[in-house]
Amino acid sequence: MTERRVRNTRGRSVSSMHWLERQLNDPYVAAAKAKGYRSRAAFKLKELDQRFRLLKGGSRVLDLGAAPGGWSQIAAERVGETGRIVAADIQPMEPIAGVEFLQCDLLEEETPRMLKRALGGEADVVLSDMASPTTGHRETDHIRTLALFEAALDMAELVLKPGGAFVGKVFQGGATNEILARVKKRFAEVKHVKPPASRAESVELYLVATGFKG
Repeated sequence: MTERRVRNTRGRSVSSMHWLERQLNDPYVAAAKAKGYRSRAAFKLKELDQRFRLLKGGSRVLDLGAAPGGWSQIAAERVGETGRIVAADIQPMEPIAGVEFLQCDLLEEETPRMLKRALGGEADVVLSDMASPTTGHRETDHIRTLALFEAALDMAELVLKPGGAFVGKVFQGGATNEILARVKKRFAEVKHVKPPASRAESVELYLVATGFKG
């Protein structure tokens, strides 16, 4: 038992060292710190927005699973003072100027109505960077993250206005055929994208769906 614990501790130490080294050498981490972004993930949304022009001045945006707030920061920059950003997460999040945060559970019956009230109407864009904590088992991680993706898609279908856009995280392999068929039925254009800010070794992809049909 003692030997196993020593091995586990050593394994965690090596893993922690690799993580620290990767963080220190990551230009996106340095850039996020320099610009005051709460996470390097902010650049993923920046790159997606540059390609698809999702965030327009005056837009209503719902950011699901928002904590710590990197995506909300980018959304607030892009929509300006005339826009409205509502961020939601089951975890707490420190305030961001121009962002209304609601700590809530997406699966609660009252949540869609609450989010719509906060938005002041239907959303132009629904964003979700939610992913399940990784287990190290790729198939399990993929299934769990797909479940979160479906929850975000359910919410998007409830709050988006016609013509709106949805962005959600999936893992390598993308959405299942069943989910992809559902998304294609509800949106005019659907693409799987890996933005440059995603680490090369990461299995994450983003499904970007535009032209919501209502």
